[in-house]
Amino acid sequence: MLSVIQNPQRIALPIVGSSDLFPVRRVYCVGRNYAAHAREMGADPDREPPFFFMKPADALQIVGSEPTPHAYPPKTGNYHFEVEMVAALASGGSDIPAETALDHVYGYAVGLDMTRRDVQDEAKKMSRPWDTAKAADGSGPIGALHPVSVFGHPARGAITLSVDGEIRQKGDLADMIWSVAEQIAYLSGYFALQPGDLIFTGTPAGVGPVQRGQRMVAAIAGLGEITLDVV
Repeated sequence: MLSVIQNPQRIALPIVGSSDLFPVRRVYCVGRNYAAHAREMGADPDREPPFFFMKPADALQIVGSEPTPHAYPPKTGNYHFEVEMVAALASGGSDIPAETALDHVYGYAVGLDMTRRDVQDEAKKMSRPWDTAKAADGSGPIGALHPVSVFGHPARGAITLSVDGEIRQKGDLADMIWSVAEQIAYLSGYFALQPGDLIFTGTPAGVGPVQRGQRMVAAIAGLGEITLDVV
């Protein structure tokens, strides 16, 4: 049986130390998972249940070891950076206990949840979905995966983002309100998680706008950094 159109290319992430690739299925993102960021967004960070949104897998932008051009999207004048650690699942299931949730993780990467903040703010006011704010083409820059078998599970360490050499976001992975294991457990109560799923695990305080011509460097201790030039 032939497809009536050309089959879309499946997004796959490079893996540190390997020529193999990690094919991506779904991309889940948790909102307001660092207390200071929750406060700067006007929310109460005191362990209210987590909430999630999704990006299309083809909104990811694979970033290599060299500076990579990142296109400023249309329909926004307030395009924000949000540095995040990304967890990639090698297996899944439903109702996964938090105690065993990390057994499902293949590896971790540095990522960015780029956001049309003006579009998101308008959607919030009108109680509308966030898709046009969060799912712009290329709005999920992501570096190579670091396998758990080699690098373990990062539970603490600096997570930062700089713009033109100035630190704009700075936090610690230990400051997450909901741990990676808890996020997996919670998500699996709503969705049957599958191999290839990614979870963007939240951003620290300091999110803000970036302009064409500026350089962003996102870094996480133990996972390296990715560099993007906004064009």
